[in-house]
Amino acid sequence: MMIRKEYLIALLLIFVAAFSRVLPHPMNFTPVAAIALFGGVYFNRKFALVVPLAALVISDYFLGFYSEIIFVYVGFALTGVIGLWIQKRKSTATIIGGTLVSAVLFFIITNFGSWLVMPDVYTRSFDGLAACYIAAIPFFRNSLAGDVLYVAVLFGMYELAVKYIVHRELAEI
Repeated sequence: MMIRKEYLIALLLIFVAAFSRVLPHPMNFTPVAAIALFGGVYFNRKFALVVPLAALVISDYFLGFYSEIIFVYVGFALTGVIGLWIQKRKSTATIIGGTLVSAVLFFIITNFGSWLVMPDVYTRSFDGLAACYIAAIPFFRNSLAGDVLYVAVLFGMYELAVKYIVHRELAEI
């Protein structure tokens, strides 16, 4: 089975981005959502969630697993679904919109998960849930900044690589 160069470029970018999670970085300034969105946009339905999820699991193996991880993976999967939706509508506007929507969704899901699994930190009440979301706002700023940067880098590098590597080779044929 021949793998197209575009897929190899996308695979390489995803695994490099996933590896960057183990490097020192500001809290929550990670490529997690960017990897999921990118995978959803550039892989077919069969691999759009599997490849990014595999990269996340591998990097989590080195970082360690934690109690809220299921909520991170749900947010990650939904971000991949947003990427699948963008796939047929790909434009700068849909990518920016998908980045913002997925960041907010990820924030809502993962902090709800934190509230659920940390009864010793947050009371099981509306006030406890509100306190959880308020406490997470500084992390959301970093998360959103990381999402924006990593989306720009992943999508930009991919488009440049395809343009200058794949299309140039086709023009030479």
